[in-house]
Amino acid sequence: MNRNLLSALIACGINALTASPVTISTNLKIDQFGYRPTDGKVCIIAQPQSGAGSPSGFSPSATLKIRRWSDDVEVFSGAPTAWNSGATHSQSGDKVWWFNFSSLTTAGDYYVFDPTNNVGSYKFRIADDVYLDVLKAATKALFYQRCGTAISAANGGTWNHTACHVGANQDLACRLVTDQSNAATAKDLSGGWHDAGDYNKYVNFTYNTLHNLLFAYQENPSVFTDDLNIPESGNGVADLLDEIKWELDWLLKMQQTDGSVLSKLGVVDFYSASPPSADAATHYYGAASTSSTLTVASIFAHAYLVFKDIPTYAAYATTLKTKAELAWTWAAANPSVTYANTGFSSATPEVSSYDIDARKTCAAALLFAATGTASYKTYFEANYTAIHPYAWTYFYAFEQTYGDILLFYTALSGATASVKTNILTAFNGSTNGQVDFFLSYTNKTDAYRAYLKDGDYVWGSNLVKSQSGLMYENMIKYNQTPANKNSYRTYALDYLHFLHGTNPLSKLMLSNVNNLGADNSVAKFYHSWTGNGSALENNPIPGLVMGGFNNSYDGTNGYFSGQPVQKKYLDFNDGYPQNSWEITEPGIYYQAGYIRLVSKYANGTNNVLPLSVVEFWTKLADNQHVILNFETLDERDVTAIDIERAGEDGVGFEKITTIKPKNAAHNIYQFIDDLNAVHPSPTAVYYRLKIQNLDGKFQLSKVESVNFLKQKMAIRLFPNPAADDLNIETEGFSDGNISIEMLNVNGQIVASEQQQVIDNQRFLHIDISQLANGFYTVRLTEKATVRVEKFSVSR
Repeated sequence: MNRNLLSALIACGINALTASPVTISTNLKIDQFGYRPTDGKVCIIAQPQSGAGSPSGFSPSATLKIRRWSDDVEVFSGAPTAWNSGATHSQSGDKVWWFNFSSLTTAGDYYVFDPTNNVGSYKFRIADDVYLDVLKAATKALFYQRCGTAISAANGGTWNHTACHVGANQDLACRLVTDQSNAATAKDLSGGWHDAGDYNKYVNFTYNTLHNLLFAYQENPSVFTDDLNIPESGNGVADLLDEIKWELDWLLKMQQTDGSVLSKLGVVDFYSASPPSADAATHYYGAASTSSTLTVASIFAHAYLVFKDIPTYAAYATTLKTKAELAWTWAAANPSVTYANTGFSSATPEVSSYDIDARKTCAAALLFAATGTASYKTYFEANYTAIHPYAWTYFYAFEQTYGDILLFYTALSGATASVKTNILTAFNGSTNGQVDFFLSYTNKTDAYRAYLKDGDYVWGSNLVKSQSGLMYENMIKYNQTPANKNSYRTYALDYLHFLHGTNPLSKLMLSNVNNLGADNSVAKFYHSWTGNGSALENNPIPGLVMGGFNNSYDGTNGYFSGQPVQKKYLDFNDGYPQNSWEITEPGIYYQAGYIRLVSKYANGTNNVLPLSVVEFWTKLADNQHVILNFETLDERDVTAIDIERAGEDGVGFEKITTIKPKNAAHNIYQFIDDLNAVHPSPTAVYYRLKIQNLDGKFQLSKVESVNFLKQKMAIRLFPNPAADDLNIETEGFSDGNISIEMLNVNGQIVASEQQQVIDNQRFLHIDISQLANGFYTVRLTEKATVRVEKFSVSR
């Protein structure tokens, strides 16, 4: 973005600014989303000496400024400090300065200004909820990885396709790879997430993925909302848990009746197609192994601990616990069944004998937490000392999940006190005593403030970055060396800032999220759906986390030759022999690590309707106008109601107007949104209310959408939640009979009746007094047209 454009606006009288316009310089590196008010804030200034950007003579002014983005008013100034007395940082090839502006805490949009060079940084924001939208985008990116289901335009926007891998000899009737001609081996193994940029699925690769996501929810459940515009949104359960359940359901299919778990599923070679629904290649599965079975035992036990507290999933949680114990029993009886990957050319998911033992020990810890059975405790306490993070006193990121579960065990009330002490002592000593860890912070080892040694910049290093940050958050979580708490938080955030663009390339390591406030997110990456030559190559799936900087890249792309390790990244999607997948391929494991890290700081509120909002709905007036209606009660603590709008991807909400509350007992509001000025031909638009309260906090309403591609046939339910009576407003239905069916959360029809619509619009009244409390779906069918809407019963 070139701010010289602002001079043209001044000439037109559109904006009156008091300072000279500046040009963006990527020598000034900031978190492109921004910072929370009370957190540390450091702009890194680079003068490249080798690698990308070199040679450079750029030197910062003796005094740098922070200016407000909207009017260029100066709000802060200070002097940058040379890193390591002006030495060149070997990992980046840069001379570096740090400009600390942590004392700036006022919310707003800003940029760093260098008056001598007359350049500025990318825009950044200071706000409590500065990471909330990117957390939502990263979480929704899991939805785009779903297999075996349609991604509709209503839910996926531009990134949509019909159901994938449901054709002949694919996931609905998948055969054993080593017995391909035997139809008796066919199994329904549909569902789950595509593992990465291809469409294969691996059980063992879900280990770090699901544990990170489950820990993320346990550690900060309020930031995970129910409004991501996935099919389950609005069901009263955080959409993250709906996504986790999608993967868990696939793992349940991979488990056999004897408790063993199959290893993988996919094509035998490297075939793929775009979109995923165009992939007609035959899929096969790999046989069961001890490692995949222990992976599932561990994950199911952990998931039980989360889902048992969700009322609508209590029975599901019990199933997970039962299946976890079944897996444990099989693995105990079959401790050495390894998987050879015979018949496949893709990655082998088998792990080492050490990992098999470690996963068994960690499964025992989680099964003890889930069941209270003493034998699991006995097994864990007899074997935990062999797990590397403890045995080596080195809780490093490559075995982060093992370390997480060791630490988790110390919080269990039934655990032996001496075992707890041993684990925490080893963790504290590792984190504070190793030069690779906290000492790298106090010694200022990394000019870019997020240290990994050269050998840790491997394929998937962005996961290592995320999990390194999580190590310091664990020091806070488990109350280790409390005097260092603020420093641990600062260092953990520095790893997040690195991923958000505070790195030598000023590259934000998520895909296509410039609409959320970033300026230099990933534009091209390896993915079969939106990769090289695909229709969406230049508008790829948003919110995916890349593999990242890779010091062991062995492709033929000439850019990488001679680059310092922290510059060994490039936006590209070329296949063999350039091997872009070694750098830019996303993976569900990278995604989960990032989601867990950023969720620590996404201080948004949970998506629960504020008590003052009793109704909120939208209505299509014509092809360019949307009518929004909402009703409130008791606005005593409400200072403002913002109406926010998002485009077809359902994320990146922006305020379009502010409503001043009437402060009466019962209030009715209407707003007409004219889309002509912002989008001449929309396909879908999403709205929500942001309720601002006197205490400075806010609440978000449910999300309402308008889909311009659907026929103008709609239903609205009220009240919702309902008690004994449910009203259905129909619009666009022709005169005649309508079939009305009520379905429970398992998709079973629990009530049905016929009613008649007259004069093209009618209110239908339904007696629901016979329905128990819980979540339901109403399904209206008129001829070949079906409309569904969710509601809940609460008395």
